[in-house]
Amino acid sequence: MSKILVVFGATGNQGGSVIRSVLADPKLSKEFKIRGVTRDPSKPAAQKLAEQGVDVVKADLLDKGTLRNALIGAHSVFAVTNYWEKASKEIEVTQGKNISDVSKEIGVEHLIWSSLPNVTKLTDGKLSNVPHFDGKAEVEEYINALGVPATFFLAGFYMQNLKSAIKLGEDGKKTLAFTFPGDTEIPLFEASADTGKFIAAILSSDYAKPRGKQVLGASGWFTPNEIITTFEEVTGQPAKYVQLPEEVFRGFLPEAFATEMLENFALIRDYQYYGPNAKESLEESLKILNQPPTSFKEFVQRNGPWE
Repeated sequence: MSKILVVFGATGNQGGSVIRSVLADPKLSKEFKIRGVTRDPSKPAAQKLAEQGVDVVKADLLDKGTLRNALIGAHSVFAVTNYWEKASKEIEVTQGKNISDVSKEIGVEHLIWSSLPNVTKLTDGKLSNVPHFDGKAEVEEYINALGVPATFFLAGFYMQNLKSAIKLGEDGKKTLAFTFPGDTEIPLFEASADTGKFIAAILSSDYAKPRGKQVLGASGWFTPNEIITTFEEVTGQPAKYVQLPEEVFRGFLPEAFATEMLENFALIRDYQYYGPNAKESLEESLKILNQPPTSFKEFVQRNGPWE
């Protein structure tokens, strides 16, 4: 009899990728029956999953009763929350703790939590305004303290963000602008294509024996200069990178999120996004993959036109 794998955010970038990868894997598709959790099972994306054999269920992450219904009988769980839906760390932490509590209560054997570094702790308080990272990290700490068997997946900088970040400049060139130097290394990640590759590897490797380990999710390290060079090669469009002063960049951002975004850039510049030993840790994480991750060149090729 197949074990039940519950996937939260079933129609989103990460959850959707997990479902596609497990369904496509000859071994995992037989080992697991997928239950996809979404807020609205009637939406076309959810209905499409149901047509593929996914048991689509509705749950409210702030309601433990609906979470019990979603998780009952689950062997493994992939859990991801969306900070930007409410832009509240308190709400996101409560959602994560609720999933953790119910997982503990019903005896889930493997909880894979989509986490991120605790920026405040990592930087000794120098960068204390990145709640969309810190909240997920707090839930990771809670899961460990609760004793739920778990693996933690830490996604890198979304390549999808570059789709909106590369804009046409007044000089007619496509322009990418951040606040750090052009040789700063960024751990780029194609969430919709590659989350599933990592989670499938976790489910089918030694990580299936959960011991609280972290798996970093990125294709590798890419600098803005390399991003622009690749963009020009693939699209044939002239492009450039511009390092902007923080106060200038702040003027382009909504005030409510400006400090958070600028500190996020500082995390990339000064702490390699993941903190100490980031390169070595990512190298170890990439070794578990059964399929190569998406390069930025492939992302540009697949996501045109870049108008």
